[in-house]
Amino acid sequence: MTDVASAAPADVIPADLGIERAAPSDAGELAYLAAVTFPLACPPHTTRADIATFITRNLSPARFTEYLQDVTVAVFVAREQGAAIGYALLREGLPPGESTYSLPEGPAIELSKLYVLPHHHGNGAATLLMRSAIEYARQTSAATLWLGVNQLNVRAQRFYQKSGFAKAGTKTFTVGAETEHDFIFALSLQITP
Repeated sequence: MTDVASAAPADVIPADLGIERAAPSDAGELAYLAAVTFPLACPPHTTRADIATFITRNLSPARFTEYLQDVTVAVFVAREQGAAIGYALLREGLPPGESTYSLPEGPAIELSKLYVLPHHHGNGAATLLMRSAIEYARQTSAATLWLGVNQLNVRAQRFYQKSGFAKAGTKTFTVGAETEHDFIFALSLQITP
């Protein structure tokens, strides 16, 4: 499940907004961002208890430390005036087993998470994070950059479509007792002559 802020035109992105590759020392900040932003991407029927359990198990400082030490994972952080305001997490691999999709042949990178603090939506942070994610995926020689998004998260879907992604299938995503059937969106990274 991935959420994003709406895109800001390039000419209104604040000059003090930047993207950098996250370091192990950023694990605490990333966990804070995740705890604040993950609930915003959940469907309305997801319980607070299930969200809290998911955050504790999957988005803790210890878990982010593991992500940052994993060579198959890349994490980018958006900073405005030095403060962390959003992040993107990418990892190698295709959608999990309980998925139905059509992606180009070849290696794939998952855009697992792209979140921006709510009071920074619309300032261009999501756009810059997305650009960094696409650039990173291209540098790995992946054929496809893909992501999962909840079917009810129309705002995120619009952003992904504006970023060049197209619906490519479905996959399951479980939070607590609820199993969602998320859309898979994909962006071909293959350059056609």
